Amino acid sequence: MKLFFTSIVLILFTIHITIAQTNAKDYKFINIGFYNLENLFDTIIDSDTNKILTEEFTPKGKYKWDSKKYWTKIENMARVISQIGIKVNPDGLAVLGVSEIENENVLKDLVSNHYLKNRHYKIVHYESNDRRGIDVALLYQEKYFIPETSKSIRLKIADKPDFRTRDQLVVSGKLDGEDFNFIVNHWPSRRGGEKRSLPYRIAAADLAKSIIDSLQNANPNAKTILMGDLNDDPTSPSVKEHLKTAENYKQMKKGMLYNPFESLYKKGKGTLAYRDVWDLFDQMFLTPTLLGNDLSNYKFIKPVVFHRPFMIQQSGRFEGYPKRTFSYGVFQAGYSDHFPVFVILAKKK
Repeated sequence: MKLFFTSIVLILFTIHITIAQTNAKDYKFINIGFYNLENLFDTIIDSDTNKILTEEFTPKGKYKWDSKKYWTKIENMARVISQIGIKVNPDGLAVLGVSEIENENVLKDLVSNHYLKNRHYKIVHYESNDRRGIDVALLYQEKYFIPETSKSIRLKIADKPDFRTRDQLVVSGKLDGEDFNFIVNHWPSRRGGEKRSLPYRIAAADLAKSIIDSLQNANPNAKTILMGDLNDDPTSPSVKEHLKTAENYKQMKKGMLYNPFESLYKKGKGTLAYRDVWDLFDQMFLTPTLLGNDLSNYKFIKPVVFHRPFMIQQSGRFEGYPKRTFSYGVFQAGYSDHFPVFVILAKKK
């Protein structure tokens, strides 16, 4: 308990909140997270949609994806999720956005795992039109968050009618009685090269920004968190120029979003590695309603890139990288090629 108290005091001082005789017991802390689950597929071919990767993740497919491997993957994902944020709140994550999941059934298996079943996570999920057959979703604990509305918004490219990617999931409701909006994204990949594919991520950024602007116009007091795997870093044009983000919340102009992960990125932090270079594709963005020192309602405290030694490759060519499920087609019994991220929110009891 002493360690918990000390860590909270340090977190509070980190963002220059001055509270006389700070006591952790006087505050509520909530964790909101995002995790790319790296191809969480079941072993069954979905017959209702055209899904390319579905056939690869079957016992006879490319990855020889059988029940043993599937349930190992479920166990591993649940183990990670169960540990995120527990030093701040023993309930872990109140809300978690996820990407690279095949369908709602894999999420039901995930939240039913012994690591997570006592949290009673509920699911918000829609089938996307993605060419790879993967979706985004939102998991939440009802004791913290009660959804009121949700919708899945499709990204369309005007001159490419056959373009298909993940929909953007929007969920609005009450987080401990306060109005909150959560938007879960997984922007188009860098396939074909970063520059060549950039226009698609810019289009995704423009769509996300329009969604946020619409939500804020409808309810200026609501708090909005955009989260996702953007396939771009915090300093990329899609993020800085189109999503309109700021690294320093004190210098934000009207209509901008605060990106607490930009400063972590500039310090060398990342969520995935490629050719010995770290990227921070997994990010979370906040509207100004989540900023400031008035803790009579929930405010942002700190961003975290979460990892533990068991999630990291300990030897070989990829030593220090996230320990993924497959490497060059060989099953590694790992976790994900991305580290999860989360933000800590706090308010006075």
